[in-house]
Amino acid sequence: MNLNELAELIKSRRSVRAWQNKPVSEELLLQAIELATYAPNGGNRQNWRFYIILKPEIIKSITDAFQSTSALMASWPEAAQFGDKIAGAIKKQNFLYSAPAMIAVATSQYQSMEDQLMELRGKIDPKAIEIQEWRDTANSKIQSVASGVAYLLLILHQMGLGAVWMTGPMQSKGDIEKILKIPAGMDVVALIPVGYPAEIPPVKSRKPVKEVCEVIK
Repeated sequence: MNLNELAELIKSRRSVRAWQNKPVSEELLLQAIELATYAPNGGNRQNWRFYIILKPEIIKSITDAFQSTSALMASWPEAAQFGDKIAGAIKKQNFLYSAPAMIAVATSQYQSMEDQLMELRGKIDPKAIEIQEWRDTANSKIQSVASGVAYLLLILHQMGLGAVWMTGPMQSKGDIEKILKIPAGMDVVALIPVGYPAEIPPVKSRKPVKEVCEVIK
């Protein structure tokens, strides 16, 4: 693959929310995940875990949990200031019911040596607390998983599949982890519904590189 082909792959990927009524093979998803595990990750901990969900009833249970939490949030008096926007957002979530497959992405819980040091020192030293706050803004655990998900989305696209990276369902994280029987010490951080696209969304514009990049000489 040359640079132009890579550019086309990256630029043609879309967040797909409508799929054909066609199953996705377990083998294909396993192949995609295997390739995604070559993504860079902090300390080569490979702290990600991928859960392939193919049973429609489990996909429905996850979507029901997400919808239930969303409805609860919409019922709060504070939601009135947003008008019909929250109700509209809940309705848009219905596309999850039609997903032929899902991949739940989780990360293991761990505390690095540096984190342990900051925790101990932070009891007596405000500077250690500040340093830990800085470290927390660049959480390597989440960055590692995000790297794997980014690779995975491109791989699925190359395979002719369509997917969308979702973190909104994490408002029902506890329910989702119970449904999937996620073991202790693991946190689900993203859901990726996937299938053969029924439609290709239009491209969304990107800011010019000069607006998002600064060269420091």
